[in-house]
Amino acid sequence: MRIVGGAWRGRRLAAPADGGTRPTSDRARQALFDMLMHAPWAGRAVIEDAHVLDAFAGTGALGLEALSRGAARATFFEQDRAALRVLRANVAACGAEACCTVREGDALLPPRAAGDAGCGVVFLDPPYGLGLVPLAVAALGAKGWMLPEALVVAEMGRAEAAPADGSLLAERVYGAARICVWRMGGQRERRCR
Repeated sequence: MRIVGGAWRGRRLAAPADGGTRPTSDRARQALFDMLMHAPWAGRAVIEDAHVLDAFAGTGALGLEALSRGAARATFFEQDRAALRVLRANVAACGAEACCTVREGDALLPPRAAGDAGCGVVFLDPPYGLGLVPLAVAALGAKGWMLPEALVVAEMGRAEAAPADGSLLAERVYGAARICVWRMGGQRERRCR
């Protein structure tokens, strides 16, 4: 696994040896960030200088990819101890400690965010098949971690239903994974397949 674009392109990322995490594949991450950087409803301005949240962070690949492509800072939530060790090592390997906050804890039970901690881009990559995406959106939103018009990127199992919050902007399937992108606060509106 590696960073696929931006300033840290090609930098290798570690993954826990126990197989307890399921990192987003390089191919799916490349396609996702290509879409985010070039879509008319997103574009470079959405990522560059943004504060991003990588919940259920695992290795931190999504948040680190965003930083590599110009995000200003990233906050990571992870509760698995082995994944936390790898996440911290990946942040250090990228030299990103100054712009990263790693929080040990459950994205479904987050602490209240500090006044300026609201994130404009939120990555959710929970275990598949447990219906955790809507629960995480509700919990993170209630505690101030998401800006009202945040762009949410959720990776879930292929058979899981698309979230009902906000405007669904994109939906893609990569093997067993389904990635949905929507904007909070908008009316439910389907803009692509």
